[in-house]
Amino acid sequence: MSEMHANDDALVFMDELSGEHLTDANTPLPSWRVMIIDDDPDVHSATMFALGNLEIQHRSLSFLHAYSATEARQILERESNIAVILLDVVMEQEDAGLTLVNYVRKTLGLHDVRIILRTGQPGYAPEIDAIRDYDINDYKTKSELTRTKLYTTVTSAIRSYEQICAITANQRGLELIVNASTELMSQKGLQNFAAGVLQQINILFGRKVEGFICNSEENDNINDVNSFDIIAGSHGFTHQVEQKVERTDNLEVKQFLQESVDSKRNVFSTLASVLFFENVGQRTICVFLQTSINEQEKRLLDVFCSNVTVGLNNVMLTSRLHKFAYFDPLTGLANRLKLLQTLNETISASNKEKSVLSLIDIDHFAETNDALGHQFGDMLLCAVARRLLDHFGAACHLARVGGDTFALLGHENLVCPEHISNVFQLPFNVDKQEVQLSSTIGLVRLGNYEGGSSDALKDTNIALKRAKSHQRSSFSYFTVDMGVEIRERVRMMHALRAAFENERLFVVYQPQIDMRTERAVGAEALLRWKTEDGQFVPPDQFIPIAEYSGLIVDIGEWVLRSACFELIELHQLGFTDFKMAVNVSQAQFSHPLFLESLKRALHDTKAPAHCVELEITESMAMTDPELLIQTLFQIKQLGAQVSIDDFGTGFSSLSHLQKLNVDKLKIDRAFVNEISDKSGEGSIAKMIVQLSQSLNIKVIAEGVETEHQADTLMSFGCHLAQGYLYARPLTKEDLRSWLAKK
Repeated sequence: MSEMHANDDALVFMDELSGEHLTDANTPLPSWRVMIIDDDPDVHSATMFALGNLEIQHRSLSFLHAYSATEARQILERESNIAVILLDVVMEQEDAGLTLVNYVRKTLGLHDVRIILRTGQPGYAPEIDAIRDYDINDYKTKSELTRTKLYTTVTSAIRSYEQICAITANQRGLELIVNASTELMSQKGLQNFAAGVLQQINILFGRKVEGFICNSEENDNINDVNSFDIIAGSHGFTHQVEQKVERTDNLEVKQFLQESVDSKRNVFSTLASVLFFENVGQRTICVFLQTSINEQEKRLLDVFCSNVTVGLNNVMLTSRLHKFAYFDPLTGLANRLKLLQTLNETISASNKEKSVLSLIDIDHFAETNDALGHQFGDMLLCAVARRLLDHFGAACHLARVGGDTFALLGHENLVCPEHISNVFQLPFNVDKQEVQLSSTIGLVRLGNYEGGSSDALKDTNIALKRAKSHQRSSFSYFTVDMGVEIRERVRMMHALRAAFENERLFVVYQPQIDMRTERAVGAEALLRWKTEDGQFVPPDQFIPIAEYSGLIVDIGEWVLRSACFELIELHQLGFTDFKMAVNVSQAQFSHPLFLESLKRALHDTKAPAHCVELEITESMAMTDPELLIQTLFQIKQLGAQVSIDDFGTGFSSLSHLQKLNVDKLKIDRAFVNEISDKSGEGSIAKMIVQLSQSLNIKVIAEGVETEHQADTLMSFGCHLAQGYLYARPLTKEDLRSWLAKK
């Protein structure tokens, strides 16, 4: 409200309704002021006698007297609102009257007053010359001014004066309206704009007017004035600003307002006036003015209100845009943009040292949303927002920055895991249901933080993800090591994308061998990345990045198609029984278009489906077994083979394994490494082989590097293997050369 008091003088009013400064209907109108300038006292007396008891336009006449041009100048310099001057031409000098006309018009700038020139000696100032050369309004000889003609002449002059005053007032009013509109457009916010309207009405009327402005809530209670909020007021109403109209003690004020709202129009009386604005930014706005308004002021108000309506609409639109830009429409909390603004101020302020930013993520909210519906989910989020507001109040800044993620910024004594967790101790009552929630929390201490607001929010999110990776309902504070780790991951992600687009990724093939005959029966397609400087990036570094970023879907399809093309070429070279194994990641396998991409690869390359083997990991197989069963069934319908990679490292259920209908199990290299010359007999590898035999599933061992390992595996009944004992991963050219030597 600071801007509202910028001009206190314009807003000093009484506390209660009063008619002290109002023009009552019984109050007589002011008289018309007529000035007689003549050196003959008899002319004064005769004029007074002729006009003294008459009324013109329901108003009496009052007179000012000057007996010389010099005396007239002195009176004119101090008096105002003179309607008519009856001026003698010849006084001290022969042209004293005509000289006085120039003084009135040019020096004093009195252009509204009507001047009637009277002369007893027409020869001194011929009528045509006088009217042509001087700004006078009538010219009469004293002999022709009978009582009737004098009345007619003065009446005509007063009517002209009245019309000219109205025109001048309207012109001044329009200028004030233009200036007011310009001034109001510079105001920001509805309260400042409303206070500006009250100030400009004072300027427009040229007097002090007490009043206030009130409005309805958006689309709510627009017909009940008691529910309206007072958003700006003059001095006498300042104490009621930000209160409801119903708290106003004066019953007459409420009645005036309600009459205006009910009739949807402006209301005018001898004590007060109400200006009505309907559907301004989906609200009703009323301006209460403790004054009566004359017809001329009403006409000016019509124009003024039109401009105010435009301004109000602009202010309301700006306010709504500001609300949409900075606040969450569901919970009413600040949004991400507003949080960044507040965070930036905090980082730049002295209280930064003890400040903490946290992100609060609701655990398993997606499942709740799916199970109970989005409408219930929205109500639940609003309940969480209210609980957080009640718990932390105005001491902290609260925002909703994601679907089920809230941000909290404040002093470290408040913004800490213990206090945040307390918010979720009790269940939330939503739609007559009790829901128990928990949260995972990421935090950043801002004391020694050197980044900006965006970096702080990003690093808090890193801490949140780290907390999620440990377990739900935990928390994690950001550390520099986390930042280095995540930034390295992002750097590698961009580098991997560039490598894929610039064809720096390539496929190698590791032969799979029948150890009994040492004949190659197939190969596994493996992805490799060689940087521009010739360095190789290990697959265990970039494959997780590809999966995390989603690049694995496109890369995986490219590897599949490359492997199929190579399979066709090998068949054409005479290796007709050769099979090709291709790894499929979980992100790729669960993609809705995976089956289509598989069909397309088989169709485009003409690769025989029975020679294509898709390798999935054991953890994938156990994530959603029912969905996997359906997908594997469709893959088998296409004729492709399926094997489970890294078998034995997970926690497979034998019942699920039977339902999966896979073709092969691959013994993980960790279990092959247990088979050594000195100790360990590879009991787990042996168990997997026995399991495969009982399920009538083929088995292959990876990572075979010694003859002892090969002999032991064969003694278990495992006859297929791949590893350095037989061949390293080979380029397609080297693979063909290697096969040619076999």
